[in-house]
Amino acid sequence: MNYNVLEKKASWLRESSFELLLRAKQGHPGSLFSQIEILTTLFYGNILKYSRGNPNDKNRDKLIISKGHAAMGLYPIFADIGYINKEELDKIGTSSGILRIFGNISIPGIDATSGSLGHGPGIGIGFAMASKLNKDDRKTYVIISEGEMYEGSVWESALFASHHQLDNLILILDRNRKIILGDTEDLLKLDPIEEKWKSFGFTTIRADGHSISSLLEAFNQIKNNKEKPIIIIAETIKGKGISFMENDPSWHYWQGLTEEQISKTRLELKGKVIK
Repeated sequence: MNYNVLEKKASWLRESSFELLLRAKQGHPGSLFSQIEILTTLFYGNILKYSRGNPNDKNRDKLIISKGHAAMGLYPIFADIGYINKEELDKIGTSSGILRIFGNISIPGIDATSGSLGHGPGIGIGFAMASKLNKDDRKTYVIISEGEMYEGSVWESALFASHHQLDNLILILDRNRKIILGDTEDLLKLDPIEEKWKSFGFTTIRADGHSISSLLEAFNQIKNNKEKPIIIIAETIKGKGISFMENDPSWHYWQGLTEEQISKTRLELKGKVIK
């Protein structure tokens, strides 16, 4: 595996996502940028099974962005792999285009309409159960936010997945330690997260959510897992890649930027020193 290629892909996705935010003039950059390496690894690291140009492939793995406000991160990838026309990226959030701020199933490649937090795991369980009953080898991946761990539906889903030994269900927790109101450990403590999920019968795997090599290692451990659902706890930084957004909960929502800020951000995303 060429890590440099994947890291360049991650940089491209972060830049492309920033441009989408600028066009739409709305969105959720903090949550969007913390999952960039996760999405990159899934799609370009030979983890997620899919066919280029065919979002309707019945044999592809399922992917749900349960924190639906971050679904925008999929759109540049969908254009790149031929799920949608690249021209759609220029029409995001307009009546003439198909792309919305929140993902919905009218968009090719989106497997579940999301937005109401905590619903993704339950929908993912439905896909995973269907695969078990059909005796196929498809996996279902669900990216969740830690804010969703405040929802009872997540823990109901965890009980169900464990009881039915859904080892083809992989949750990925984007652990950036921030929700819209601030730090999770100040608001309503979530740690020890790993022990909580273990007690619900999950195989738990930790990863650096911004390290391609760490994520690949975590995903590769799934191959040896049997009879337990899985959660990968990916340690991330909210707003990763844009210095003034990092770890700032106020950037949960998009805010206006001056032309100078936009220019500096574009340079920063290209890896150039900002003075």
